[in-house]
Amino acid sequence: MRHAVFGKKLSRDVNSRKALLNGLASAILLNGQITTTLAKAKFASSYVEKLVTIAKKNKLSQNRFLASTLSSGAFLKLINEVGPHFEKRNGGYTRIIKLNKRRGDASQMAKLEFVDWDKLAKVTPKIQKKQKSTKATNKVSSKKEKLPKNKKRVTKVKTASKK
Repeated sequence: MRHAVFGKKLSRDVNSRKALLNGLASAILLNGQITTTLAKAKFASSYVEKLVTIAKKNKLSQNRFLASTLSSGAFLKLINEVGPHFEKRNGGYTRIIKLNKRRGDASQMAKLEFVDWDKLAKVTPKIQKKQKSTKATNKVSSKKEKLPKNKKRVTKVKTASKK
């Protein structure tokens, strides 16, 4: 009997299960949707919804918990974009869409995604890479001369003279 036993084991020990759960949660926060097996999608859905609920409250101790479990990029996206986006919603942040069975082992596949991700993705600006300072690029360009694409740089090779 399974009295008061909650959750799925997914044929893993405790540490592997926690690592899988945190990895799936980080992936959905970064990408907005993931394609995985139906069992893993059901397993991760409730956890992701709890993380979003915690992020909506925006308290220091809860933010520290989120930072310890998620990757840094996923944590920042959750706090800055996803939490404020779902502030007026009381629950049901994710949905599971069943897909075709996987070809290799015929396991049922599913897509786990945020409900309003298309609206959220349009609103949030993408993070741009930091550009190098102009001083560093000037130093590099002064050392090497620029050549057209079709010409190759010719280097002089010193040969040992015979005596």
